[in-house]
Formats: sequence, C-alpha cells, structure tokens
Amino acid sequence: MTIPFSYSWKSLWARKATSVLTAAGMALVVYVFATVLMLTEGLKQTLVATGSEDNVILIRKGAETEVQSTIEREQAAIIESAPEIAYAPNGTKLASKEVMVLMTLPKRGSDKPSNVTIRGLSQKGLTLRTQVRLAEGRMFRPGSSEIVAGKKIAENFKGSGIGETMRFGLRDWTVVGVMDAGNTGFSSEIWGDAEQLMQAFRRTAYSAVVARLADVSLLEPFRDRVEADPRMKVEAQRETEFYAEQSEMLANFLEILGMTLSIIFSLGAIIGAVITMYGAVASRTREIGTLRALGFRRGGILSAFLFESSLLGLIGGFAGVALASTMQFLTVSTLNWQTFSELAFTFTMTPAIACQSLVFSLFMGLAGGLLPALRAARMDLIDALRSV
Repeated sequence: MTIPFSYSWKSLWARKATSVLTAAGMALVVYVFATVLMLTEGLKQTLVATGSEDNVILIRKGAETEVQSTIEREQAAIIESAPEIAYAPNGTKLASKEVMVLMTLPKRGSDKPSNVTIRGLSQKGLTLRTQVRLAEGRMFRPGSSEIVAGKKIAENFKGSGIGETMRFGLRDWTVVGVMDAGNTGFSSEIWGDAEQLMQAFRRTAYSAVVARLADVSLLEPFRDRVEADPRMKVEAQRETEFYAEQSEMLANFLEILGMTLSIIFSLGAIIGAVITMYGAVASRTREIGTLRALGFRRGGILSAFLFESSLLGLIGGFAGVALASTMQFLTVSTLNWQTFSELAFTFTMTPAIACQSLVFSLFMGLAGGLLPALRAARMDLIDALRSV
C-alpha cells in the first residue's frame, strides 16, 4: 500500500512558513545557476550569430583574432580570385578585404575608457552581412571620413551618436548612421571605409578577407587549396565557427565560475532542506507510527518523504527559473578576452537551460530529503506509537 501524493503536499502546506523559506533558499541557488548559464549562452549566441554559415573568413596562420592578423594586398587579391568564391550580381567576386583596429573611447556618463572595435570594409562587406540594417541615418560613403556606429556603441560611448564626431587616426570622423545588428557582435563595432581607415592608421595590409562561397560544400577544397598555397600563410574557417571560438575562453571562465558558486550555494540550500525535513520527521513521529500501524510499508514512507523534499526542490526550481527569466530584459557589456574589445550581449534563456535548472533543483530536493526520509522509514513502529 502506497501513501498518496496528496499526503506529502498537505504536509508541506501545514508547515507553510518553513516550506516557503526552504523553497526560497533553493530558488536563489537555482537563480544563480540559471543566470550563469544564460550569461554563457547569450555570449555564445551573440558571437555565433555574428557570423554566417555561407561566409568563410581568412586570417593569418597562427593569429587568433582579426586584430592580430595581417594579409598583404597581393595575398588578398589571390584569395579574391579563387574559383570557389561566388559572384556578385555586378560580376565581381563576393570577397571583402577588411581591416580591424582597436580604439579606446570614453563611455557616456562616466568617461571611463574602454576598447572598441573599428572595422574597415567595402560595399561587398556590407552585402555579406545581411543581418545588419540601418536603424538611423545612412551608411558611410566610400572614400570619406564617415563612419556608422553599432547600436550598443551609440548608446554607451561618447561621440558615437548621429552627427557627432570622433577623433582617431589623426582625423575627425563623422557618425552618419547607427546600425542595428540585433544580438550580434557587429552591434558593438564601428564601421568605416577600409581604405580610409588604412591610411589613417598607416596600415599597408588588411586584417582579414571575408568571402561567400558559391556553395557551402566547397569549403573543404577551398580551405585545402589556400592553406597549401606557398604564396600565403592563411587559415580559412567558416565564419560561424570562427566567432564561436572567440567566445570560448570567456564562456569557459563564466561556466567554471558559475558552477563553483552554484555548488557552494547549493550546499547551503541542501543543508536547509535537511533541517526542514528532519524537523518534519521529528514533529510527525506519531503520524509515522500511525501510518505503519495502518499497514503502510517502510518503502512507502521513504517515498512519501522523498516526494515531499522533491516537491520543495521543484517549487524552488520553478521560482528560480521564473526569476532568472526576467534577466533577459538586461543587456550587459564585458571585455572579450580574445579581442580585448567591448562586447554587449543579453542573457538568453533556452528550454535546455530551464530543464537543467529544474533537474538541479530536483537534485537538491532529493539530496536534502534523503537522510530524513531514511530516518522516517527506519523508525520502529512501537517506538513511534509510544510517542503518542
């Protein structure tokens, strides 16, 4: 004979204050756990979404980022002439020769300096980034000292609004547009004409070449051919894979930090559940004796108390996930350790994160209720009835 689940629910309800406090402790742990996972997921999605599956990016062999890379003009021309690269409607190859530099700009409100990525590109570069659209103003004109700022840059940095000017590379640059690239890294960049930026920064070589292949299946033969070409030492990667690697170091750090904090906090929540459940067992000794006298077995009593603690964990889990979901409305900025530039991204809740958080809360509930449930199940019938 098994004890109905309603018995466990009513037992929790009878001790509302203790149950709420225990579930609240678990909810806070789940909140921290889910928030860290959301932070990591947001970072990964932002950088992966920055790239396109159809594009391939080429940088100097051994360079980890575009900032560290140099590709000579002759090498860029060889890459551009590759037969695997698709043609634009005007008959030219869809390859963008780009330059990337880092600049320190003051933030709005605090004047605190932070690194910002400035990308020089051509009209083809704009064609390759279909996820970018103009939110305000217009695109920069080729051959001019005009720039467009990403939406996150325009919001957070001085001199980056439409009509404002920035001074770098011994020139004044006028912001003529604000681009919205959604939750991608391009929203944290400033774009301008590649040739003008190379002149301003005394650069004679590009940083990278981004190209669209005529067919995605041509990536392997294209990569094998360009990487084996003795005239240049470059690496070719699918753009999404390249940007995913950019997030690896910071994402791993966040995951380790978050897991460490969650484990430490969860120990406190489990101890709280243990105390609550031991208190429940101690105050219900007569109930346990009565249940045993009515014919309920030790396994049934064990299951009832474990279900009760699991219920506490799940209540805390749902509350923690709901609380963490509100973080999706926030945007955070941090330093990308790969590029040393400012990167803005949002917390991202996914079904997988919600499930992992609920499983984690269920584990805390079971771990906290195991010892008290064993004690209740092992209680001697005579001793329990004598307590009446």
